[in-house]
Amino acid sequence: MQKHTLIAVAVALFAAGCTMAPKYERPAPPVTATFPAGGVYDTQPGATQPDPQKPGAMAGARIPNGQAAADIGWRDFFVDPRMQRLIEIALKNNRDLRVSVLTMQASQAQFRIVRAGLLPTLDAAASQTKSRTPKDLSLFNQTISNSYSVGLNASWEIDFFGRIQSLKDQALAQYLATAQARKAAEISLVSQVANQYLTVLELDDLLKVTQGTLNTAQESYRITRLQFDNGTGSELDLRQAQTVVEQASANLQSQARLRAQAENALVVLLGEPLPVDLPAGLTLGNQNLLTDIPAGLPADLLARRPDIMEAEENLLAANANIGAARAAFFPKVSLTGSFGTLSPTLGGLFKPGSAAWSFAPSITVPIFEGGQNKANLDLANIQKNVQIATYEKAIQTAFREVADGLAARGTYDQQIQALERNAYADQRRLALSDLRYMNGVDSYLSVLTAQTDLYSSQQSLIAARMQRLQNLVTLYQALGGGWIEHNGDQPRPADAKG
Repeated sequence: MQKHTLIAVAVALFAAGCTMAPKYERPAPPVTATFPAGGVYDTQPGATQPDPQKPGAMAGARIPNGQAAADIGWRDFFVDPRMQRLIEIALKNNRDLRVSVLTMQASQAQFRIVRAGLLPTLDAAASQTKSRTPKDLSLFNQTISNSYSVGLNASWEIDFFGRIQSLKDQALAQYLATAQARKAAEISLVSQVANQYLTVLELDDLLKVTQGTLNTAQESYRITRLQFDNGTGSELDLRQAQTVVEQASANLQSQARLRAQAENALVVLLGEPLPVDLPAGLTLGNQNLLTDIPAGLPADLLARRPDIMEAEENLLAANANIGAARAAFFPKVSLTGSFGTLSPTLGGLFKPGSAAWSFAPSITVPIFEGGQNKANLDLANIQKNVQIATYEKAIQTAFREVADGLAARGTYDQQIQALERNAYADQRRLALSDLRYMNGVDSYLSVLTAQTDLYSSQQSLIAARMQRLQNLVTLYQALGGGWIEHNGDQPRPADAKG
């Protein structure tokens, strides 16, 4: 009796989840313990905010909040009502995000399929067998025979060496990896919509500047044309004035085309046409994004970046697969049985004495597989090494993205202030050059040069403002922001369906 008890306990222990998978150890992050410091990294917003009383100070400087990006809701980071509405629509309708959710659900179903292999199967079965035997081979000239049966069939592979348990662990890790991939896709979508919206705003500003330049150039060309027609101006001045008009006209068409294409790209992200009832939005210069999100430490990214967590789940899946490959070298033990009734007539199925049963334990021991099991184990180990490298690369990529964002965040404010001063200087230079030309002191070339330089400096300023905002958006994403909607919200599980 004691021997039978020990066997039962051993079976229960094996069935409870013992595997031959190697003990998992998280690889050490292949990056430094802190983000870069010194130089451009020491001029982060929050340490030296622009003085709003001084000309050229950046709009939108806000009080440091000290919250990690992952704890900041996207509605609190993006304060433009129009942008908020666009992000809301995209999260409901974007097709790429919908595919990510469905992929996650498919992986969950696959996990349930594999997990079911740990449990016995039980089927009800009923059958009739009718056969004819040649007369010279039959007994008592009974050439036709019938057999009816009703019963239950059961089968179970006892997972002594954890093969099925390892496959279940692998499927679970793969499911969790797709859940993290879905989370990464949603965070990325929030960032993509914001960046595309900022691109549209940039092109709106460029169109305004180009239209203003064109209007000024056309007026200068009109005056120069009158002077040429009256014999007081040269053709050289006329053609120089014309070049500004034609260049601005060409730029206007190019920017109008890019504006339409940027809106088309935004529509694809939304998953539906732009609604006509969108709330009024803010201009590019009035986008009030948080500028002082703390970067934390690189180790924090392991729990905040879903792409890193996805890579680790894939590593765990590869680790579990080694357990299944190792278990393939050991015997498989299966139990099959049936119990029911058997009768030569349908009416006799449930009469006394018709009970029938069978029990067929089996064991399969691999002896010669042509090296297949060894090759499978080698493949499993190689695949784990691939996932280790992929995991380490994900950490390195995340580290670089954050470091790049911090480097940019530490320089854009000063760059934009310098560009604002430069645009103001070019504006004054154009006014003075035009005055000197009208008084006959300088040639029209000085006016043309000043006008071209002003146009270029205005475009550079707009581009830098947009790049600064897009860098803040990208840094918010790189630090794990964009998963919750409002500050203080309880984060949803990565495998939440909506």
